[in-house]
Amino acid sequence: MKSMLYGFHGSEARLMRSFSTADLNKQVGEVTEAAIREPVFITRRNKPKFVLMSIDHFHKLNGNRDPRRAGTLETMPDDLFDEFEAAVEAYGGEGGEDRS
Repeated sequence: MKSMLYGFHGSEARLMRSFSTADLNKQVGEVTEAAIREPVFITRRNKPKFVLMSIDHFHKLNGNRDPRRAGTLETMPDDLFDEFEAAVEAYGGEGGEDRS
């Protein structure tokens, strides 16, 4: 059952085409063709559960960003900092900074 649901395309709010999971199973060609043109919702029990989109739309949405992140010792999660500090000590260093 094809329908329209309210969603966002980029920063613009608008109606987006949707398909049920049953539609996806029965009409995969039609669903994927629609997803090539623009992202579509895939619903389960009449509630949006997934978004299907072309790889081009995904790259535009993701901004082709490098997923790697840089941070500082102060912003490092505690569990990772503890592992880092233990590794420094294991190599004969003097330990990490005291973050308290």
